[in-house]
Amino acid sequence: MKRVAKLLGAFLLAVASISCGQRGTGRLTKSEKDLISGSDSLMRVLTIYDRADSLSLRSASSLFTDNDLRSSAFKDLVAKMLYTVQDPSQDGVGIAAPQVGINRRLVCVQRFDKPGEPFGVYPNARLDSLWGETVPGREGCLSVPGWAGRVPRFINILVSYTDPVTLETINEEVEGFTAVIFQHEIDHLEGVLYIDKADSLWTTTR
Repeated sequence: MKRVAKLLGAFLLAVASISCGQRGTGRLTKSEKDLISGSDSLMRVLTIYDRADSLSLRSASSLFTDNDLRSSAFKDLVAKMLYTVQDPSQDGVGIAAPQVGINRRLVCVQRFDKPGEPFGVYPNARLDSLWGETVPGREGCLSVPGWAGRVPRFINILVSYTDPVTLETINEEVEGFTAVIFQHEIDHLEGVLYIDKADSLWTTTR
Protein backbone atom coordinates (compact mmCIF):
# COMPACT_ATOMS: atom_id res chain seq x y z
CA MET A 1 0.00 0.00 0.00
CA LYS A 2 2.82 2.42 0.85
CA ARG A 3 4.43 1.68 -2.53
CA VAL A 4 1.16 2.48 -4.35
CA ALA A 5 0.80 5.73 -2.43
CA LYS A 6 4.38 6.73 -3.28
CA LEU A 7 3.83 5.97 -6.96
CA LEU A 8 0.64 8.02 -6.96
CA GLY A 9 2.44 10.93 -5.34
CA ALA A 10 5.33 10.73 -7.80
CA PHE A 11 2.96 10.75 -10.76
CA LEU A 12 1.10 13.78 -9.48
CA LEU A 13 4.28 15.71 -8.72
CA ALA A 14 5.43 15.01 -12.27
CA VAL A 15 2.22 16.45 -13.61
CA ALA A 16 2.69 19.47 -11.35
CA SER A 17 6.00 20.26 -13.01
CA ILE A 18 4.20 21.22 -16.23
CA SER A 19 1.55 23.37 -14.61
CA CYS A 20 0.81 26.80 -16.04
CA GLY A 21 1.71 30.06 -14.35
CA GLN A 22 -0.70 32.73 -13.18
CA ARG A 23 -2.61 34.14 -16.15
CA GLY A 24 -3.55 37.76 -16.54
CA THR A 25 -7.01 38.90 -15.55
CA GLY A 26 -9.55 38.91 -18.37
CA ARG A 27 -13.26 38.64 -19.01
CA LEU A 28 -14.87 35.21 -19.01
CA THR A 29 -14.21 33.64 -22.39
CA LYS A 30 -16.82 32.20 -24.71
CA SER A 31 -15.56 28.67 -24.01
CA GLU A 32 -15.89 29.26 -20.26
CA LYS A 33 -19.40 30.64 -20.68
CA ASP A 34 -20.33 27.73 -22.95
CA LEU A 35 -19.06 25.23 -20.38
CA ILE A 36 -21.09 26.89 -17.63
CA SER A 37 -24.30 27.21 -19.64
CA GLY A 38 -23.94 23.75 -21.17
CA SER A 39 -23.49 21.97 -17.85
CA ASP A 40 -26.29 20.35 -15.92
CA SER A 41 -26.96 21.54 -12.39
CA LEU A 42 -24.68 18.69 -11.31
CA MET A 43 -21.40 19.60 -13.01
CA ARG A 44 -18.74 17.10 -13.96
CA VAL A 45 -15.91 17.13 -11.44
CA LEU A 46 -12.45 16.82 -12.96
CA THR A 47 -10.23 14.06 -11.55
CA ILE A 48 -6.52 13.28 -11.58
CA TYR A 49 -7.17 10.03 -13.42
CA ASP A 50 -7.80 11.81 -16.74
CA ARG A 51 -4.72 13.45 -18.27
CA ALA A 52 -6.58 16.47 -19.66
CA ASP A 53 -8.33 16.92 -16.32
CA SER A 54 -4.99 16.70 -14.49
CA LEU A 55 -3.45 19.40 -16.67
CA SER A 56 -6.40 21.68 -15.95
CA LEU A 57 -6.29 20.97 -12.22
CA ARG A 58 -2.58 21.81 -12.22
CA SER A 59 -3.08 25.22 -13.84
CA ALA A 60 -3.14 28.41 -11.79
CA SER A 61 -6.42 30.31 -11.96
CA SER A 62 -7.06 33.90 -12.99
CA LEU A 63 -9.15 36.62 -11.39
CA PHE A 64 -12.71 37.60 -12.17
CA THR A 65 -13.37 41.12 -13.38
CA ASP A 66 -16.09 43.22 -11.78
CA ASN A 67 -18.17 42.76 -14.94
CA ASP A 68 -17.79 38.98 -14.59
CA LEU A 69 -19.09 39.12 -11.03
CA ARG A 70 -22.17 41.03 -12.19
CA SER A 71 -22.86 38.58 -15.03
CA SER A 72 -25.49 35.89 -15.29
CA ALA A 73 -22.72 33.42 -16.17
CA PHE A 74 -21.09 33.97 -12.77
CA LYS A 75 -24.40 33.52 -10.95
CA ASP A 76 -25.05 30.36 -12.96
CA LEU A 77 -21.58 29.01 -12.12
CA VAL A 78 -22.06 29.67 -8.40
CA ALA A 79 -25.47 27.96 -8.36
CA LYS A 80 -24.16 24.89 -10.17
CA MET A 81 -21.03 24.61 -8.03
CA LEU A 82 -23.12 24.78 -4.87
CA TYR A 83 -25.52 22.17 -6.21
CA THR A 84 -22.62 19.91 -7.19
CA VAL A 85 -20.70 20.05 -3.92
CA GLN A 86 -23.84 19.37 -1.88
CA ASP A 87 -25.18 16.58 -4.06
CA PRO A 88 -25.14 13.19 -2.27
CA SER A 89 -22.87 11.84 -5.02
CA GLN A 90 -20.19 14.31 -3.93
CA ASP A 91 -21.18 15.39 -0.41
CA GLY A 92 -18.24 17.76 -0.04
CA VAL A 93 -17.45 20.61 2.32
CA GLY A 94 -15.86 22.77 -0.34
CA ILE A 95 -15.26 23.08 -4.08
CA ALA A 96 -13.09 25.26 -6.30
CA ALA A 97 -13.91 26.42 -9.83
CA PRO A 98 -10.95 24.57 -11.40
CA GLN A 99 -12.55 21.33 -10.24
CA VAL A 100 -15.42 21.92 -12.64
CA GLY A 101 -13.18 23.05 -15.50
CA ILE A 102 -13.23 26.82 -14.91
CA ASN A 103 -9.75 28.11 -14.06
CA ARG A 104 -10.95 31.16 -12.17
CA ARG A 105 -10.38 32.18 -8.56
CA LEU A 106 -13.63 31.04 -7.00
CA VAL A 107 -14.19 28.75 -4.01
CA CYS A 108 -17.30 27.65 -2.18
CA VAL A 109 -16.69 26.73 1.45
CA GLN A 110 -18.97 25.31 4.12
CA ARG A 111 -18.77 27.64 7.11
CA PHE A 112 -18.70 25.36 10.13
CA ASP A 113 -17.86 28.47 12.15
CA LYS A 114 -21.24 30.10 11.44
CA PRO A 115 -24.76 29.31 12.68
CA GLY A 116 -26.43 26.76 10.43
CA GLU A 117 -23.09 25.87 8.79
CA PRO A 118 -23.98 27.49 5.43
CA PHE A 119 -21.90 27.46 2.27
CA GLY A 120 -20.21 30.75 1.40
CA VAL A 121 -19.06 31.97 -2.01
CA TYR A 122 -15.62 33.61 -2.33
CA PRO A 123 -14.50 34.99 -5.71
CA ASN A 124 -10.89 36.13 -6.17
CA ALA A 125 -9.97 34.34 -2.94
CA ARG A 126 -6.40 34.50 -1.63
CA LEU A 127 -4.60 33.47 1.52
CA ASP A 128 -2.93 36.62 2.83
CA SER A 129 -1.54 35.24 6.08
CA LEU A 130 -1.25 31.99 8.03
CA TRP A 131 -0.17 31.76 11.64
CA GLY A 132 -0.26 29.67 14.76
CA GLU A 133 0.57 26.01 14.92
CA THR A 134 -0.03 23.49 12.17
CA VAL A 135 -2.21 20.52 12.99
CA PRO A 136 -2.31 17.33 10.90
CA GLY A 137 -5.76 16.21 9.84
CA ARG A 138 -7.48 13.82 7.45
CA GLU A 139 -8.37 15.21 4.02
CA GLY A 140 -9.94 13.91 0.86
CA CYS A 141 -10.81 15.59 -2.42
CA LEU A 142 -13.57 15.31 -4.99
CA SER A 143 -10.86 15.38 -7.67
CA VAL A 144 -8.86 12.55 -6.05
CA PRO A 145 -11.56 9.92 -5.45
CA GLY A 146 -10.57 6.74 -3.70
CA TRP A 147 -7.80 8.30 -1.63
CA ALA A 148 -7.34 10.17 1.64
CA GLY A 149 -4.33 11.61 3.40
CA ARG A 150 -3.02 13.37 6.46
CA VAL A 151 -2.14 17.01 5.84
CA PRO A 152 -0.64 19.56 8.25
CA ARG A 153 -2.60 22.84 8.09
CA PHE A 154 -2.51 26.15 9.91
CA ILE A 155 -5.41 26.75 12.25
CA ASN A 156 -5.46 30.52 11.78
CA ILE A 157 -5.62 32.32 8.44
CA LEU A 158 -6.40 35.68 6.92
CA VAL A 159 -8.31 35.26 3.66
CA SER A 160 -9.21 38.03 1.21
CA TYR A 161 -11.88 37.92 -1.47
CA THR A 162 -14.21 40.13 -3.48
CA ASP A 163 -17.71 40.55 -2.13
CA PRO A 164 -19.84 39.42 -5.10
CA VAL A 165 -22.56 41.97 -4.25
CA THR A 166 -20.66 45.13 -3.27
CA LEU A 167 -17.48 44.24 -5.24
CA GLU A 168 -15.45 45.42 -2.25
CA THR A 169 -12.38 43.53 -1.05
CA ILE A 170 -13.06 41.70 2.20
CA ASN A 171 -10.36 40.58 4.63
CA GLU A 172 -11.51 37.92 7.08
CA GLU A 173 -9.78 35.99 9.83
CA VAL A 174 -10.84 32.34 9.96
CA GLU A 175 -9.80 29.61 12.35
CA GLY A 176 -10.26 25.93 13.04
CA PHE A 177 -11.69 23.40 10.59
CA THR A 178 -13.13 26.10 8.33
CA ALA A 179 -9.62 27.54 7.95
CA VAL A 180 -8.47 24.10 6.82
CA ILE A 181 -11.17 23.98 4.14
CA PHE A 182 -10.17 27.43 2.87
CA GLN A 183 -6.54 26.35 2.60
CA HIS A 184 -7.50 23.17 0.73
CA GLU A 185 -9.76 24.99 -1.74
CA ILE A 186 -7.49 27.99 -2.35
CA ASP A 187 -4.63 25.57 -3.04
CA HIS A 188 -6.72 24.41 -6.02
CA LEU A 189 -6.54 27.96 -7.40
CA GLU A 190 -2.75 27.66 -7.48
CA GLY A 191 -2.80 24.24 -9.16
CA VAL A 192 -1.91 22.50 -5.89
CA LEU A 193 -3.64 19.37 -4.55
CA TYR A 194 -3.71 18.18 -0.96
CA ILE A 195 -1.68 15.11 -1.91
CA ASP A 196 1.27 17.40 -2.61
CA LYS A 197 1.31 18.39 1.07
CA ALA A 198 0.22 15.14 2.68
CA ASP A 199 2.66 13.30 4.93
CA SER A 200 0.77 10.06 4.34
CA LEU A 201 -1.77 8.72 1.83
CA TRP A 202 -4.06 5.72 1.87
CA THR A 203 -6.77 4.24 -0.33
CA THR A 204 -10.39 4.44 0.77
CA THR A 205 -11.65 1.89 -1.75
CA ARG A 206 -12.18 -1.72 -0.79
